[in-house]
Amino acid sequence: MSSIDYSETIPNNVRLSEDRTLQRALMQWQPNYLNWWSDMGPDGSQAFDVYLRTAVSVDPQGWAQFGYVKMHEYRWGVFLNPGEADRKIHFGDHKGEAAWQDVPGEHRANLRRIIVTQGDTEPASVEQQRHLGLTAPSMYDLRNLFQVNVEEGRHLWAMVYLLHKYFGRDGREEAEALLERRSGQQDNPRILEAFNEPTPDWLSLFMFTYFTDRDGKFQLCALAESSFDPLARTTKFMLTEEAHHMFVGESGVSRVIQRTCQVMNELKTNDPAKLRAAGVIDLQTIQRYLNVHFSVTIDLFGADQSSNAATFYSTGLKGRYEEGKRSDDHQLKGGSYRVLQVRGDRLVEQEVPMLNALNEVLRDDYIKDSIGGVERWNKVIEKAGILFRLTVPHKAFHRRIGSLAGAHVTPEGRLVSHAEWEAHRNEWLPSAEDRAYVASLMGRVVEPGRFANWIAPPVMGINRQPVDFEYVRFN
Repeated sequence: MSSIDYSETIPNNVRLSEDRTLQRALMQWQPNYLNWWSDMGPDGSQAFDVYLRTAVSVDPQGWAQFGYVKMHEYRWGVFLNPGEADRKIHFGDHKGEAAWQDVPGEHRANLRRIIVTQGDTEPASVEQQRHLGLTAPSMYDLRNLFQVNVEEGRHLWAMVYLLHKYFGRDGREEAEALLERRSGQQDNPRILEAFNEPTPDWLSLFMFTYFTDRDGKFQLCALAESSFDPLARTTKFMLTEEAHHMFVGESGVSRVIQRTCQVMNELKTNDPAKLRAAGVIDLQTIQRYLNVHFSVTIDLFGADQSSNAATFYSTGLKGRYEEGKRSDDHQLKGGSYRVLQVRGDRLVEQEVPMLNALNEVLRDDYIKDSIGGVERWNKVIEKAGILFRLTVPHKAFHRRIGSLAGAHVTPEGRLVSHAEWEAHRNEWLPSAEDRAYVASLMGRVVEPGRFANWIAPPVMGINRQPVDFEYVRFN
């Protein structure tokens, strides 16, 4: 079960050939997917040979191989972690019962909604990143972008398999709709607002893959606890692939900071105007990009009080992050949690039932995890001997969902008037001038071993290859 059969039209480790009806349905969906990829996948990449990793097993040891692949010939497929014998449900009202191998009728609509929402984020990010290959700062970065893109496509396949196998005609229709919505399209946009935002430059991409793919990690970890065993097994393997996406973000921002600090020391200046004249991204602008991507991403966790979150947990559809490591009763009937509210001119904490605050619990876990990477970026600045610290803004800053939506809160957490917010907005969020400057730096650099002026090379290459390896062959 751990090895993947690449002799089939759709690579898989789920014995797809033994279910002819399902196999036929997925083979009918496959050409539509390839058409979507051709229309909305990485712009102008069809003829390239790209040094990509491909999953060959779901065994954590040696699960992938590397080699040159043409982008449109990448072998997308269906891969699930091995089943756990006699797996039991370990949270919610069904705690202690056998995990579900099929969809209970009473949970069908909610499970379908969860799977569709997760599935919709995958093609959305490919669409958001469609044109970035045309402005890659190096061949190394171009290859990393393409790796992220093909794996987001693979994650779409993971959710489509579940829809086709377990949800009948409804699932087939939802799978088609996943290819019909478009990121940012007015008439038929993607489901979650963050996936309709443009990703116009590589600093935005690095922030997106650090912050928004990290949201993906937390959502997938919560779904990996699900009582619906096929969903849990699918998302566990998706997490294996997701780690690289966050690496692209964290290391990418780190390299931008490293190059900026190098020029600051060479020129002996911290003046943003002088640094821009030297063609690097000043630390203040990096902070503003951080602020917007962090705030947009924490909205993805949903409202701070949610009856849906309570229902998903109690019925066993979606657990908490690292549910098994928590020491409570895993049912949470009498528990409470503090959430922020706006009261007059103050932010105050209010105790609410734990079950209704599970979105906030997941958001707080995410915030702690995000701060860790930002501290690693600060170590780069510190090592360069520069007195500047990047900070994660207050969680009430720039929120559009839940009880904090629309509140005017500074990055430090101070509630201010609309007038004060507007007066300082460009100090806290990227201005049109910031975005235009960053866009002006975006020019394609694809000779092996060369890097754009605004970003440092990585410490090491991919799969033990040298940094100047030919990661993309342009044919």
